[in-house]
Amino acid sequence: MILFPPAKINLGLHVVAKRTDGFHELETVFLATPLKDALEVLKADRMQFTTSGLTVSGAPEDNLCLRAYQLMHQKHHLAPVKIHLHKVIPMGAGLGGGSADAAYTLLALNELFELGLSNELLRQYAAQLGSDCAFFIDPIPHYASGRGEVLEPIAVDLSAYKIGIVYPAVHVNTGWAYRQITPKAPAIGLKEILKQPIATWKTQLVNDFEAAVFPSHPALEDIKSKLYAMGAVYACMSGSGSAFFGLFPKESTLDWSEFRKQNYFCFD
Repeated sequence: MILFPPAKINLGLHVVAKRTDGFHELETVFLATPLKDALEVLKADRMQFTTSGLTVSGAPEDNLCLRAYQLMHQKHHLAPVKIHLHKVIPMGAGLGGGSADAAYTLLALNELFELGLSNELLRQYAAQLGSDCAFFIDPIPHYASGRGEVLEPIAVDLSAYKIGIVYPAVHVNTGWAYRQITPKAPAIGLKEILKQPIATWKTQLVNDFEAAVFPSHPALEDIKSKLYAMGAVYACMSGSGSAFFGLFPKESTLDWSEFRKQNYFCFD
């Protein structure tokens, strides 16, 4: 069985409050993109986990795909499987690739072993693996709150646009980024902003992490400016960074040569 876990972007991201459990209350909208990994899961005589494509950092036993299998095995006593992950989505970029891989492992195991688990239960499992994992169980546009695991479908029509993604391989430490932010409730909530014409998003739809990280990473602010210069109707950092996306008219032909000269990852 082969599945294709997608990267996500954040349409706006507000850090609303600090929680007593050490996490933060968030407000964001998750949107899946055409950028995808490939995940193969097969029944096997013994557990196997292999990768190709981009180099996957960390010990194999810590990979979210294996953690997803272990969670399902604890709950449902599964037989061994072979998992192969072909990695295309950059890691540590704010694109949710690892979370998508974990969620799609849950989906694959549910189908492979004919467990008949509901999406709601799979979302509960996914939330144990990561704050944004639950979104990928059914990756239609969702308004997310809580740590990112409280999900509500939301109507967002971007069919007239293509998504361009740039990742400069600049590492932004998530814990550090959160410490640069003073949480506060936004003057206008994301649901209201997203009802407005996309032309208004440039000034209204913000990711709180941009103001936090731009002073220390001026190259990131430069990427956003260049996306607008290329014709984006809206551009923003995804998650806590450091990938950026731009929304471009669908008929646009994007010239990534300036970014690629700097060995940036580019996709549209």
